[in-house]
Amino acid sequence: MSDVDVFGAIASPVRRQVLDLLRGGPLRAGDVAAAFDMSRPAVSQHLGVLRSAGLITEERVGRERRYRIDGRPLRQVASWAADYERFWQDRLAALEGLLEEESG
Repeated sequence: MSDVDVFGAIASPVRRQVLDLLRGGPLRAGDVAAAFDMSRPAVSQHLGVLRSAGLITEERVGRERRYRIDGRPLRQVASWAADYERFWQDRLAALEGLLEEESG
């Protein structure tokens, strides 16, 4: 079980950007850090939060650390968002009905 809630982990725009970077494939820690205008220790903290939430994995190869996305915990987010998608679909269908009544 993870130490950090997935929703809390993705609440940070920086951490969402890290996930976006890793969608392209595994990256070395230095490559991730180079994509941001902040200190390496600050990027490392964000990586730690994502790792604790189970959203990324870390592989050590010699002195190098490589990070890879693990999207499985995002299923929880997708499930939560799906309820709201249904809500908006219902609202839009009701609006469409009203517009058809007014034009017809």
